[in-house]
Amino acid sequence: MTIIDYFLFKSSMRKRIYEIIEKANNGDTDSKVYDYFIIITIVTSIIPLCFTKQNALLNTVDKITVAIFIIDYILRLITADYSSNRKGAAPFLLYPFRPMAIIDLLSILPSVTNLNYAFRVFRVLRLLKALRVFKFFRYSKNIRIITNVLVKKKDALLTVGMLALSYIFMTALIIFQVEPATFDNFFQAIYWATVSLTTVGYGDIYPTSVIGQVISMVSSFLGIAIVALPSGIIISGYQDEVEGSGDE
Repeated sequence: MTIIDYFLFKSSMRKRIYEIIEKANNGDTDSKVYDYFIIITIVTSIIPLCFTKQNALLNTVDKITVAIFIIDYILRLITADYSSNRKGAAPFLLYPFRPMAIIDLLSILPSVTNLNYAFRVFRVLRLLKALRVFKFFRYSKNIRIITNVLVKKKDALLTVGMLALSYIFMTALIIFQVEPATFDNFFQAIYWATVSLTTVGYGDIYPTSVIGQVISMVSSFLGIAIVALPSGIIISGYQDEVEGSGDE
């Protein structure tokens, strides 16, 4: 094998690795198997985080899953030029700074460092380990669809969000003026308005006067309508996304 043949083989091999670990054709069985394998690994890696005391079995599970994550990280690093469609050294140098690459690295570091002897640092490192769950965004098609919906409908969702925040602020301001004895500060009024808007109704803070109770009833009714708006927007966008992906 000549040097040219070697590099051609190496390039085609890296391209095949990229197709397996990243988005590939719908009929690519190897890619689907890899995705399912990584999803199972992610779920398994979270199991040790559910226990305050670690034993030999949980430590072994952690080491094996982290080893798989390290291999996955290396494979993505060496195929960074394919995922970014750029040539040269830049894709490889910039890859560690990608959002998902940062999450990958943060989910690995706590298990390969020796910093968790300190209690505070241990708590932080365990929190970083929990970031493993965000790796699902890379492998789940349904989550990618929802992400696309949120991006495409962001203007409508932001409008509804601003409407909700405005309504909470105005309702809190009104109830704070109507019942100053019930609410010690404006934050409590904001808290009550948020609970009323979402119709949760914890019952720890509530108006006692007739006017305050009327405001509470109106707030709850309007809250149902405002809370329902994002659901309708997301469902409509999800339906359009699913139908669009089905046409491709």
